[in-house]
Parts: sequence; structure tokens; C-alpha cells
Amino acid sequence: MRHAQWSSAVAVLLASFAAACTVGPKYQRPAVAVPQAFRGNPPGASASAASFGDEKWWEVFQDPQLQALIRTALKQNYDVRIAATHILEAQAQVGIAKGNQLPAAGAILAGNNQRDSRSRFFSAYDTSYTELGLGLQWNLDFWGKYRRATEAARDELLASDWAQQQVKSSLVASVVSAYFVLRAEDLQLQISKRTLASDQDSLRLTQLLADHGATSLLDVRQAEQLVYSASGAIPDLEKQIQQQEDLISTLLGQNPGDVARGMELTAQPHLPDVPAGLPSSLLERRPDIREAESELMAANAQIGVAKAAYFPQISLTGVGGLQSIPLTQLFSGQSTMWNLTSQLAQPLYAGGTLRSGVKLAQAQQQEAALNYQQTIQQAFREVSDALIAYQKDHDYRTQQESLTRAAQDASRLSDIRYRGGAASYLEVLDSDTRYYAAELTLVQVELSELLDYVQLYRALGGGWQT
Repeated sequence: MRHAQWSSAVAVLLASFAAACTVGPKYQRPAVAVPQAFRGNPPGASASAASFGDEKWWEVFQDPQLQALIRTALKQNYDVRIAATHILEAQAQVGIAKGNQLPAAGAILAGNNQRDSRSRFFSAYDTSYTELGLGLQWNLDFWGKYRRATEAARDELLASDWAQQQVKSSLVASVVSAYFVLRAEDLQLQISKRTLASDQDSLRLTQLLADHGATSLLDVRQAEQLVYSASGAIPDLEKQIQQQEDLISTLLGQNPGDVARGMELTAQPHLPDVPAGLPSSLLERRPDIREAESELMAANAQIGVAKAAYFPQISLTGVGGLQSIPLTQLFSGQSTMWNLTSQLAQPLYAGGTLRSGVKLAQAQQQEAALNYQQTIQQAFREVSDALIAYQKDHDYRTQQESLTRAAQDASRLSDIRYRGGAASYLEVLDSDTRYYAAELTLVQVELSELLDYVQLYRALGGGWQT
């Protein structure tokens, strides 16, 4: 009885201090060098808190058909669905870690029948009893081992959630970019077909003039070159278009098939000046940065788990229930029994495994801290590169539009001069070739500007907001 009372007193005392100690370092966000402004911001851009990355993706990409594709992708894409299962796994790990902090209980039903043989000193005898009870075991978390493990599991869950947001952000950017490439190829195919029709008309006219002796066979062959050049580009563009549709279908989690179109490439709205916002806010907005920090927090908590192994492990074990030799008296008032045991186990020698475990956890925490800082640095670079590319490609597009208009007018004037007999067909050939190339280049420049727009939105942490 005295032993039982002493055990109970120890249990109460230890339980009262169970939440008092938690070994391991407290988390502190590492210091990072944050620039005052993003490099690549256009001169005179305001450094306001508002950022392009704060906007919802459906506010940025306003093509209704494109929005439908994005919604389908976010629902059906396999990468998003795999990321969702990672969250479920992390939630289960949190449940396991929390369960380790609580007592474990189980029912006990035992029967015993034993016969001892006769000896010189004892007579043979039979013993038997039946036991029915409830067992309880509790490893007290006096040093915070299980609380640190739960903390790490929760941080891993948070990291999994941010990882899913990163997958969504990347998916939105991938679908939009693939769609813009598809619309650019559609436009190039349209230009090639229009150019082919014009060149075919020119070939018929040249052939007619040659039949009446008004021009030479050389002009006919040069006119044929324009026709063959334009017609040869069409099958290649049709191949690219169908392959791009297959890519988009895969992003949508579907089998390869046709993709519905919406607005033309040149009609896709995009802001001429994009507010980048404050660099410091990027740390809170970009999901990959938040994921890296959550991983760092989890690694920091694991140091506490490793350090707790140095200290005594305290456990309580209790059994209570009914025990009786005759089965008929099992539920009588005289058959009650209970036992409470407390245990303290202090590791003395483990071959250096405990010390190595702490060093491992500390090294993993340092690696996570470096990864966090590297992720931030890479994020600033991506924003800077995207800002520079968007502005420069905008300027490039403006110049290319002027060049295309000049090439178009030169082609028109060359055709007039040729029909009036003031120029050879070689001049027409050169002018039409330059105009065709200028149109195709303009499409590529317009596409590059839109892709820069998408990349800038993603770099600023946009695309995952719902």
C-alpha cells in the first residue's frame, strides 16, 4: 500500500511538471538581405505595398476560355492531386505525433492454470486464476520530446500545404504560357495561309504575263519560291499546334485532344506598367519561400527531439480490474486489484549515437536555413529578370510593329512598281519575303512579352490565391 501511495505521488508530481520543460532552440527567422526596391523596376515606378502578385489569377488573365482551362487543370491535374495526398500524409503524421503525448490504454483478459510438480520440500499443487482489467501506459513528456515532434509534424504539414500552393502557382503559369504559345502558333498559321493565298495570286499573274511575253520565266520561278516558302511552313505549324494541344490536354489531366480557343493573341489584355510592390512582402507571398521556412521550422524542432534523448525517460504503467481464483467470484466485491508503477530510465552509454543524433539534427537545420536563404535570393532574381524582360520586350515589340508596317508598305509599293513595269520581280520577291518574316517575328515578340507577363506574375507570388 505504501508503495502504491508513493507511486501515485510521483505520478502527480511528474504530471504537474510535464509541460514545464522543452529542450531545443526556439525558432528565429534567419536574417536575410532584402533590397529596398526590385532591380528592373521601370524609372519612376512607385514603391507601394500593392503588388501585381496579390491579384487573383482570373483578374490577371481575362480570356474566358483560358479561365475555363485553368479551372479544369486545378481540378484534374495530377501534380495538384498528388500534392493534396501529401497534405493528407502530413495530417496523419501530426495525428501520430500528438497521439504519442497521450496515455495508451488497453483491455486485459487473462486466464492462468498452473501445476507445480512435487519435490522433497514442497507438495504438488495447482494454481489458477482469471483476470479482467484495464491497462494504462504513459510516457511523460517531461523534456518536450513528443511536443517537439508534434511541432515538427505541424510544420511539415504547413510545408506540404505551401508546396501544394506552389504547384498550383506553377500550374497556372504553365497553362497560361502553353495557351499563349498555342494562340501564337494559330496566328502564325493564319499569316502563312494568308501569305500563301496572296503569293498564289501573284504566281498566277506572273504566269499569265509570262505566257503573253510580258515577263520572263525567271519571274515565274521567283514567284513559285514565295508560294513554296509559305506552303512549306503550314504543315510544320500544324504539327506544332497539335503537339501544343496535347501538352495543354496533359496539363488539364486529360488525354490528348482538341483545345478550345478564346481571344486572339493580340487581344490578350496585359498592363503596360506592373506594380511590383515591396520586396519585403515577397517573403510572405511566394509559396516556395513559405514552404522553405516551414521546412526550416520543422528542422529546428527536430533538434529538440534529438536533445531530449539525453535526459531520463519517465513512464507510468498502471493496471486495474478484477482477479479471482474461481471464475464464479470474478465480479464479487473482493476481486478488485490494481497496480501502479513508475519508471525512470537514464541513458548512460549509447556509443555516441545520441551525440551524433543531435549533430545530425543541427546539420539538417543549417541546411534548411541555407535553403531558405537561397530560395529568397532566387526569388529576387526571378522578379528582377522578369521585370527587365517585360520592359525590354515591350520596347522591342514597339520597334517590331514599326518595322512590320514599313515592310508591309514596301511590299505594297514593290507590287505597284512591278505591275507598272518599273521594277523587276526580284524586288517583289525581296519585299514580300521581308514582310512575311517581319510578321512572323512580330508574333514571336508579342508572345515573348506575354510570356514575360506570366513569368512576372508567378515570380511575384501570384497564381495560387483562391
